[in-house]
Amino acid sequence: MRRSKTLDRVRNRQAARICSLGHYIPAFVKHAAQFGFDCIWLDLEHRHIPYPQVQSLLALAHLYDIDVMIRAPTLEKVGLYRYLEDGAAGLMIPHVSTPERAQMLATSVKFPPLGERGLDGAGLDAEFLTGDSAAYPGRANRETFLVVQIETPEAVENVEVIAAVAGVDGLFVGPGDLGLRLKHSVDGLTIDTAVERTAAACAASGKAWGLPVATPEELARRRSQGGQLLAHGGDFGAIVRGLRECAAAFT
Repeated sequence: MRRSKTLDRVRNRQAARICSLGHYIPAFVKHAAQFGFDCIWLDLEHRHIPYPQVQSLLALAHLYDIDVMIRAPTLEKVGLYRYLEDGAAGLMIPHVSTPERAQMLATSVKFPPLGERGLDGAGLDAEFLTGDSAAYPGRANRETFLVVQIETPEAVENVEVIAAVAGVDGLFVGPGDLGLRLKHSVDGLTIDTAVERTAAACAASGKAWGLPVATPEELARRRSQGGQLLAHGGDFGAIVRGLRECAAAFT
């Protein structure tokens, strides 16, 4: 079974280098690996990519030795662990506001004794039945990861107990959704205080945390706070910047 570069970085107390992808661009996988990224955050919450194309991106990720963390469009148990069977290194689940939901997710995607994931072993993650089948469940628990998103005031209030759930490997603050909801909140919570509380909760539970960062300065600041799951760069921003620069050349 392939070893997770993201988890290697986290276990060595380093920040995983994550970029985002929301479209079917096979060459992106190779370029991301070439430039030293550890993980591609593949967003299927806000983007639709047909499943055979998702499978091909996962196969390319194995070829070029880079993790793919899928932000899943479902909470359905079999649908979640099928992404892992097809080669995803991790799953990111949006809008996890309670420890009960975090526990449900961990139960779905981890093998016993951590959870109740179904066993097959014929997928890409198990090398299509050519690996060590006896070692496969334990390796899958060690080399795949579950990240839950903190995106509501309720999630921030519950962040300590969410971080403590066995089988949850990391927390990821979603500043867009959380910021939208904070506009309607009266408790004075801010993105920065939510990040600080998430960082403290993860430090106490020995879990990784992170969020998307827009600038090198913000990246440095979040790393100084202990962030290890930091997403910077991706297809959308690169396309917009490239087209803006090319259009300006015509003026």
